[in-house]
Amino acid sequence: MIERYTLPEMGALWTEEAKFRAWLKVELAVCRARARLGEIPSEEVEELAEKADFTVERIKEVEEETNHDVIAFVTAVSETLAAKGAARVARHFHFGLTSSDVLDTAGALQLREALRLVRGEARALAILLCDMSMNHRGTVMVGRTHGVHAEPTTLGHKLAVWAFEMERNLERLAHAEEVAAAGKISGAVGTYANVDPKVETLTCEELGLKPAPASTQIVQRDRHAEVLSTLAILGSTLEKIALEVRGAQRTEVRELAEPFGRGQKGSSAMPHKKNPILAERLSGMARLLRGYAGVGFEDNALWQERDISHSSAERVVLPDSTTLAHYMLRITRRILEGLRVDEARMRENLNSGGGIVYSGRVLLSLVEAGMGRDEAYAVVQGAAMRAWEGEGGFRELLEEDEEVREKLGGDLDGLFDPSYALRNLEVVFERVEDLKRRLEGD
Repeated sequence: MIERYTLPEMGALWTEEAKFRAWLKVELAVCRARARLGEIPSEEVEELAEKADFTVERIKEVEEETNHDVIAFVTAVSETLAAKGAARVARHFHFGLTSSDVLDTAGALQLREALRLVRGEARALAILLCDMSMNHRGTVMVGRTHGVHAEPTTLGHKLAVWAFEMERNLERLAHAEEVAAAGKISGAVGTYANVDPKVETLTCEELGLKPAPASTQIVQRDRHAEVLSTLAILGSTLEKIALEVRGAQRTEVRELAEPFGRGQKGSSAMPHKKNPILAERLSGMARLLRGYAGVGFEDNALWQERDISHSSAERVVLPDSTTLAHYMLRITRRILEGLRVDEARMRENLNSGGGIVYSGRVLLSLVEAGMGRDEAYAVVQGAAMRAWEGEGGFRELLEEDEEVREKLGGDLDGLFDPSYALRNLEVVFERVEDLKRRLEGD
């Protein structure tokens, strides 16, 4: 992932140095496991652990010749051991292993830590959404379906919907982390031909991983497909939030706006512009996450016990997807923390057309007053269509209808008050409060 979209803590997990350190951690854990089983002397393993080291530069030099990164890594470590007078213990290093024993087990360590970072950001966003939902529980605005005014709602209710979706994302992320945290030390085709299965058990135990119950040369890639799918779903949630901000920031709506900093410029040609660039960035990034999920599906089906068609793709999609998701979560928080809410404009939009959004309430009131539903619908729809065409305000047109006045007593004040839409929403906000307590208790 390019530096522009990489936060430091996530970037540090996916450097070449970090990758090779994870490989070394796995190799040494294998040696310690073999020592515990009495296969090799413990004192030699201690010396190996003390003196084993490498430089990324040397690994790259050897790889130029060998065209094999794991062989280059083992060679570089062995050279370091020899230089430190420990050549005799180098024979224990990478003994009985295949490259993927190291790659996949170390990769699980990196992916687990990356997902933990993502989950931490997701939890912070979920808590923020809970707080904002409670703060805006009474911020009345028009609800829209198909992009068209529907009935009154509140901004707090929208935020509550997102908060509970983020809770589901957190559950998926926790499961993805568990699924990803699988190692294998089972040899060339997973048959333990040259390594005791107990070595795998002890190695994974030290590393905090679960041994794959059965593997080929690799850990099976349905695990990685699940991780990438989870991140893609998370991305779609963040895009949902971004899309709401983008739509509400349009000139003719102007109910919400993402933060616009001092000195910021929206357009090189049009000085008046304030564009939702952060929200649009999130929408573009969500497309990438969905694309990466597709790669995960493709990587699961490999030839027999393994080919390496997945390898090149994973070098890109696993670091990039976690890096992007982490960045997107941080940007979403930035948007929401600086979100500009225009309550006056929300009220203005709610009342546009003279209260058309109250048509459903008027319909039900007419039916309750004894008018047939089809007749009541025709009366209300007729007034609404005339209001849409600019022939007058919806309420005024209804008040001009003699039959409506007769049925409703001529007083429509109670029908054109948005508070009716809020009276039962308290149950949602009680659930939000409970969600926040659960999140803060994790």
